[in-house]
Amino acid sequence: MSFTSIYLISDLHLATVKSPEFKHFQQFLNRLQSNDQLYILGDFFDAWVGDDAVHLPDLATIADALKTTSQKGCALYFMHGNRDFLVGKAFCDAVGAHLLMAPHRISVGSKEYLLLHGDELCTDDVAYQQFRQEVRGEEWQLAFLNKPLEERLAIATHLRAESLRSKSSKEMSIMDVNEVAVKSILATSPGANLIHGHTHRPAIHRYENQARMVIPDWHEEDWGYIHLTDSGASLYQYQDQVAKVLAL
Repeated sequence: MSFTSIYLISDLHLATVKSPEFKHFQQFLNRLQSNDQLYILGDFFDAWVGDDAVHLPDLATIADALKTTSQKGCALYFMHGNRDFLVGKAFCDAVGAHLLMAPHRISVGSKEYLLLHGDELCTDDVAYQQFRQEVRGEEWQLAFLNKPLEERLAIATHLRAESLRSKSSKEMSIMDVNEVAVKSILATSPGANLIHGHTHRPAIHRYENQARMVIPDWHEEDWGYIHLTDSGASLYQYQDQVAKVLAL
């Protein structure tokens, strides 16, 4: 089956269906056509404490929006972010999505793209990288998922508060990508362009014969995506309903 267009989104941080982010997401989904592809590159949810949480009312509605999209013929792909790394096969199967491991490489026309969430590139934030390594480990995840749902939700709320407190004392520069890390991963896929989210700094950065595209985050009335076709890549950033478009 051939595709029409490929869309990539990241950092929606969805938690409630009453949020403006979910309203824009519903409108965005309505644009998708049969045979389109949608790649969700992490932090789709504000937090995810296990696939059994999908039955919570708001999360169930968000999941239903994805399921409806896949049922109309759109191919869905999901990659873990730092907020929703516990999304599992059960959730993806329920909504009709394919779970991807990072980095993931795709071909569109004559061009190659390497997909990441992006937090693995922020190597200057040593404390975060140590925490990331711990919570991505099988031992930590098994222990966490064996806890009751209510306890997991409380832990997630606590961890989010600690993360906000920690960010307030960090230099902004260490929460952006490390250029050595970027060039290192670009070197693993010569000729491919890198696409990621996480940093909330949408832009196109150029490196000789390669580029790095940063997907817009979604916050209230600001949102966006990257659109891939055979002819190239475009970054769409909406602010108060006005679109800014950058082309690669």
